[in-house]
Amino acid sequence: MFPKNVNIYEVGPRDGLQNEKIILPLKLKVEFINMLSKCSYKNIEIGSFVSSKWVPQMENSGELFELIKKNPSTSYPYLTPNYYGAKTAIEKGIKTICVFTTASESFSKKNTNCTVKESQKRIEEIVVLAKKEGVKVRGYISCVLGCPYEGSINFEKTAQLANFLNEIGCYEVSLGDTVGYGTPLEVKLLIENVFKYIDVDKVAVHFHDTYGQALANIYSALELGVYNIDSSVGGLGGCPYAKGAKGNVATEDVLYMLDGMKINSNIDLKSIVKVSWFIHKALDKMPSSRVAFALGNKI
Repeated sequence: MFPKNVNIYEVGPRDGLQNEKIILPLKLKVEFINMLSKCSYKNIEIGSFVSSKWVPQMENSGELFELIKKNPSTSYPYLTPNYYGAKTAIEKGIKTICVFTTASESFSKKNTNCTVKESQKRIEEIVVLAKKEGVKVRGYISCVLGCPYEGSINFEKTAQLANFLNEIGCYEVSLGDTVGYGTPLEVKLLIENVFKYIDVDKVAVHFHDTYGQALANIYSALELGVYNIDSSVGGLGGCPYAKGAKGNVATEDVLYMLDGMKINSNIDLKSIVKVSWFIHKALDKMPSSRVAFALGNKI
């Protein structure tokens, strides 16, 4: 049964921007996030405490949190891949942090230079710290529908990882199709496996649109009652491991589909389209979103 309401979790400022070649000035990032904050999101993931050597776009993430005009109804999570990053985030007053792992040993070693078991140990250390400080933790699992190095990923392994994240205290687990390999029936099988361990209210989906399957995959998740959806304004993002990747599913495309299905998101589509054209102009590129083009940049 389809949910009546969904929660759109915006990842554009972090997952969307981190792979962009044009490094945006801090002032423009602040303006971008401030525009998104006016759109009634519950969550806007705005940065990551990672080495600027590897992710130059995230260099001034810590300053962002202090400079943006925060909406009291919006949470501004940060990705924290290690204990130091989590400690830094907490010291800055950030109240929600995100951790990540994967069932793919190859992807784990390539992406974070550690095994899956080692990533779990890192996460446990971060969660202990977060609990002590009263900070919420969201968990990501990458490559849930395929890995660029290993191919197919066992759904049961992913489900067990989701259970691990749930049991140690993550308030939500986001299932990430990092390279966009997934198709709707695979999404159904994956989520059914995950549901053996955790409830629907703790499950989120995070689909990339490399092969044009993201909206169909979201529809498949909605059919199973999933109501937490990650998206990125304009389809910002991409994956360095997937040639021709189109990035995250576009927020405005998701909103258009939800509006047509009479599913409430509390987010105004036209407002998102305006933000989409604003940030893509700054990046000197066109949005990937079909809806952004259909509605145009004059609304």
